[in-house]
Amino acid sequence: MVAYNFQKRFVSRIEDGTKGQTIRRERKRHARPGELLQLYTGMRTKHCSLIGTAWCHRVSPIRLDFDTPLIETAWETITAPLKLDLFAVADGFWRWRHMATFWRVYHPDTRVFSGILIEWSGFMAGKREVP
Repeated sequence: MVAYNFQKRFVSRIEDGTKGQTIRRERKRHARPGELLQLYTGMRTKHCSLIGTAWCHRVSPIRLDFDTPLIETAWETITAPLKLDLFAVADGFWRWRHMATFWRVYHPDTRVFSGILIEWSGFMAGKREVP
């Protein structure tokens, strides 16, 4: 199992199935298709709680260019505004411009991001503790 941490702002979108993917920096080991994912909020704090589990569906290198705008994965290149918005919704945002604003706030020196896209399916809610 591979665990991923999410900001509280994304919890309801994970739970309702709107957010079914995450974009991460390269690391030693990411999830692989078919593996069970543990989705948490507040990891490494006393408020850590399991949002739920899901099955890793697909993994791909991803490149995001917020100036162009452009998304490149192993299976497609997205430049059309509607498709950019649909991708942003799948990542937990309302629209592409909200996703771009988020990235500029949390990654101010990153105009072009290269990393990994992890998609999941079969979300199962976990036992959540109320602080």
